[in-house]
Amino acid sequence: MTLSPARSVLHGTRNRSLVVCSALAAALVAVMAATMVIGDYPLTILEVLDTLTGGGSDRDRYVVFNVRLPRLLMAIACGVGLAISGAIMQSLLRNPLASPELLGISGGASVAAVAGTLIFGLTGLALVGAAFVGGSVIAGVLLIAASRQGASSYRIVLAGVGIAFVCIAIVGFIIKRAQLNQAQDALRWITGSIDATPWRDVWVLLAVLAIAMPLVFAASRILPQLELGEQRAAGLGVAVGSARAWILVTAVFLAASVTAFIGPVAFVALSAPAIARGMVGRGSAAIAASALVGAVIMPLSDLAAQYALGKSVPVGIVTGMVGAVYLLWLLARPKGQRT
Repeated sequence: MTLSPARSVLHGTRNRSLVVCSALAAALVAVMAATMVIGDYPLTILEVLDTLTGGGSDRDRYVVFNVRLPRLLMAIACGVGLAISGAIMQSLLRNPLASPELLGISGGASVAAVAGTLIFGLTGLALVGAAFVGGSVIAGVLLIAASRQGASSYRIVLAGVGIAFVCIAIVGFIIKRAQLNQAQDALRWITGSIDATPWRDVWVLLAVLAIAMPLVFAASRILPQLELGEQRAAGLGVAVGSARAWILVTAVFLAASVTAFIGPVAFVALSAPAIARGMVGRGSAAIAASALVGAVIMPLSDLAAQYALGKSVPVGIVTGMVGAVYLLWLLARPKGQRT
């Protein structure tokens, strides 16, 4: 049977997405294996598998279950959350520069999280809630700005950058007034760190992702219509105002939750969706590919942060260095080539 041109293109797109996602999944498995075997206490892959299935020495079990596995799972969960959040925001605003850190949403979440930690002593779900409120306030301001006539996406991004700098100043002020030991912990947190991740935080963040996934799936069905423009989307039966609001809330929920646990890790939400779109194009497949790219980038960056720089540093330093280069490259490209 001969396929029509439209169906042929759709079939080719699906095959391409399947190949890309399969390759990214294989890359993720390779990164996971490297993360589990490389370290000050080296293990072979067979020793890791033996330990995971109930064997291994006491030291092997401690290293695997108390040190490397929770850190690995936290890195993957954070990468997935940030990448999906960035993919949603970039699609919603139709701007490749839209991401939680550049829009100030991570900054708002950071202000609330730092204040909640240093002033009110919040932890766990309470800290996630505080970060979500902080990010939501900034998102609300941007949503109001986006609803104004003539407000381009680039103006919204510039407004977000300004808000982000204000948030940085507020965080600095709070840390300056904190006690020395608290300030040191907060300073390490605001650079983005996955050190000494407890299993409790891993389970909470995985629960956050599980709660958000149905909303992400629903958003992936609506975003292609919103990318056509408000009038066309409304003509297709989309309630544009309410759809934009709950989709943005979903993105904020993911970004704020990650920020609450490991701090404002830079540029993962910006670069992962762009890489994915270059591989598979736009639509729901791009969101799935973005999640996989984020899941690869974060543990790989954390591995580099631990061993590649000669001294263990927070993962946010590595993502910031790589992401800054990517951002400069993106800005240097002609506007028509920014995907």
